[in-house]
Order: sequence, then structure tokens, then C-alpha cells
Amino acid sequence: MRAVLYETFGGPLALREVPDPTPAPHGAVLRVEATGLCRSDWHGWRGHDPDITLPHVPGHEIAGVVAAVGKDVRRWAGGERVTLPFVCGCGACPPCVSGNPQVCDYQSQPGFTHWGAFAEYVAVAHADLNLVPLPDDLDFVTAASLGCRFATSFRAVVDQGQVRAGQWVAVHGCGGVGLSAVMIAQALGARVVAVDIAEEKLALARSLGAAATVNAREVEDVAACVREITGVGAHVSLDALGSPATCFASVAGLRKQGRHVQVGLLLGEDRHAALPMDRIVADELEVVGSHGIQAYRYAALFALIESGALRPDRLIGRTIVLEEACDALPAMDRFPGAGITVIDTFV
Repeated sequence: MRAVLYETFGGPLALREVPDPTPAPHGAVLRVEATGLCRSDWHGWRGHDPDITLPHVPGHEIAGVVAAVGKDVRRWAGGERVTLPFVCGCGACPPCVSGNPQVCDYQSQPGFTHWGAFAEYVAVAHADLNLVPLPDDLDFVTAASLGCRFATSFRAVVDQGQVRAGQWVAVHGCGGVGLSAVMIAQALGARVVAVDIAEEKLALARSLGAAATVNAREVEDVAACVREITGVGAHVSLDALGSPATCFASVAGLRKQGRHVQVGLLLGEDRHAALPMDRIVADELEVVGSHGIQAYRYAALFALIESGALRPDRLIGRTIVLEEACDALPAMDRFPGAGITVIDTFV
């Protein structure tokens, strides 16, 4: 099969012919019909993820068709249209048994723990637990855009943030995850303040339902701006980028007893970012993490889409062919363009 592969962290990516994957007894192989480019893949390429061994094929936002299944698989026979969470559970550890495979003790992640979806085929572990059937009217490109962006944001906003109608929600960082969070919070009836350094992305956030925006390049104190816009601070705030500055501003912009949800990855030297602990204690602020989504929660995400309240297709920026990912992935450190880029041509 054809796949985009790199042999050194931060080194060149190349389109290569590599062996087709085969399914584990409990697993499946998917024919990839669409896969998103995500900043998490960029972090992996830069060497920020200890699970990656070289050489490596990135890609974790997947929509495709079941091409082969292992002998122990019961729910799938082949030919089904599917997607999956970027964190795949084992189904047997305590987190999985409690309904939380997104923090599985033995999780697998296509594009990180093993070769991913920048390829014609990709292997998936524990297919009966992790594969999700796609609604008939959801196309592959839109399904791939849900991948880690909308699915991650859905859990962050709905389950971890517990956002309710009428609340103020601040979203720091208007990349794919942040803009997805803007759309989901707005669909729930919340009022959103979007924060970014690029006016193009802030304009897109406004077009997607943000009630107000803050250009972090143009103000001295982002948190103070959020507090001024919202009256006393946001009820819920998300760091959708993952940097010491956005994390601190997200917490500092909350009202008393507000909730900060950390979604963006803080890696390398940033993994021990400072927080305003005096505010956290005195104002009884909550700080929670959010990591992926459970496969069974896709039903609620699909229902929001089917209701018409959420239009993920509006966030698709462009589609590209597989070979173009060799240049598009390294360019993600410059945060080019707005919206989600999806690979939809593999031959």
C-alpha cells in the first residue's frame, strides 16, 4: 500500500510503498477513505510523543470501510462504513470496565502507538469495542473531520465542561479543536468568547457563532478582556491550543467556581506550566483534563449533527491528496489557514 512515512523526528516525510497491515485476532483493517491532518500528528512528527517508534506513519482521524477482521471479531464482517476514537480501549482494564476507554490502561492509538491513517489501510485494535458505524448520510470527509477535533471538543464541552445554555464559555485557540468547541458550545445555547492571535480565525469563529472575540496579539491581558466581556468571568473555559500562556489565561479568565478544561497538549518543556493557584483556591475553581472520547458517545454527537444544530462540514477548510501531506504536516507549526484539512484521495 501507499503511505506517508518519516524515518527521523522532524525529518522529511515521503510517500512510500509499504506492506499492507493484517488484523489482530480482535482487530480489523480499514480501507481509509478520509483522514484529517491534526496538530497532534505534528507533535508526533516533532518527537514529542514517547509512544512513537521509527519509522512511522502518522494519522489518527479516520473514516473508512472495514476491509478485513480478525477471527475473534463478532460485530463486524467487512464492508461497513465506520469511524473510531483516536484513543482505542482494550475493554478489560478498570477504566474500560467503568466506561472510560479514553483513559484505558493499555490504550492503542493509530498514528501513535502503531502506524496510522496517512495510508491506504490502517489496523485497529479491539474492533468490537472501538469501531463506530457511520450514519448513512454522513460523508467520509465530514466523518474524518470529527476525528480528534469535534469528538474531542464534544467530550470537553459536554461531558467535562458540563456546559449549559446561557453560560459564558471562553475558548482559547481557534484551530480545529477550538473552532469545533465554539460550534458545539453555541449549539448548546452557550455564549462563546473566542481567543486567538489570527484575525482570520477569529472572523471564522464569529461566523460559526462566537458572540465575541479577543485578539491576543492586540491586548496586554487576555483574561481581563474575557472577564470584561462576560461581566465577571467565564463559567467554563477551554485551552484548546496547549501552551503556558493559553492555559494560564483560560484559568485566570474564569468567574468564581468556574471550570477550566485542558484540551490542548502541553508537551516537552511546557508540560509543567504555571497556574494561578491563588485564584484556584480562593475562587474554588475546577481544573479538569479532557482526553478523547468513548466510542459509545458518538451517538450523542451524531444526534446533535442530525438535529441540524451542529454543522461540522462548515469547518472543513480543504481536501488534499495523500502525497500533499508530506508538505502539509510540517507546515502545521505555522498554523496556516483556517479550518480542517482532510486527505481524501489515496491512489
